[in-house]
Amino acid sequence: MILFIKLLLAHLLGDFLLQPTRWVIHKEAHKVASGYLYLHIGIHFGLILLLLWDPGYWKIALFVATAHYGIDLAKLYANPYFRYKSIPFFADQLLHLLVLYLAAYHTGLWAQSLWLVHQINWALLTAVIFLSFPSAFIMTRLLERMSDQIELDHKSLPNAGKYIGILERLFVLLFILMGHWEAIGLLVTAKSVFRFNDLKASNNRKLTEYILIGTFLSFGIAIVTGLVYLSF
Repeated sequence: MILFIKLLLAHLLGDFLLQPTRWVIHKEAHKVASGYLYLHIGIHFGLILLLLWDPGYWKIALFVATAHYGIDLAKLYANPYFRYKSIPFFADQLLHLLVLYLAAYHTGLWAQSLWLVHQINWALLTAVIFLSFPSAFIMTRLLERMSDQIELDHKSLPNAGKYIGILERLFVLLFILMGHWEAIGLLVTAKSVFRFNDLKASNNRKLTEYILIGTFLSFGIAIVTGLVYLSF
């Protein structure tokens, strides 16, 4: 485990703390011809050797650095094909993590993978998944007759309400698991404060009632889910 943590620390330092924005811009413009690309890979190689503090790990450092070069190069050429840069970014980081995992556990890869699978809390995973998009879908169906009567006179981010609901339900579940029920009240209060100005400005009673029902329904689903999980 400590080997993987040190490799991860080297990755975080090399990819985020020790890579200026101008390097990233230069790499995106010049791709394989960018000198900063090779300097970036060299920094990763050096960081791994420094943190592991053992020349015997040079093969692991070389493997990670070489794979890092290939992944970064692929990302540079794939970037123009994506409208949202978050897609290649997260794909890039996921591949880097996979490489670090392979490097850290190459001698017992199968056994380590089986151990990780056995550590999964399937009940908790099910609760988290349920409180995300399935709960959002259920709430949409339950509130659809009310939502048809609401006239919005302001612009909002696409699907913002859905993602806010998902986050609040996950926070409620977290507070229940931690045994801090009082934090749920603080979460309700915080949401009410942020919503107050919108409701006051709109002076729309239907909108106010709709938001209150949706909020209590969302929190209720999360609380029931948390209680069901605790009963296992």
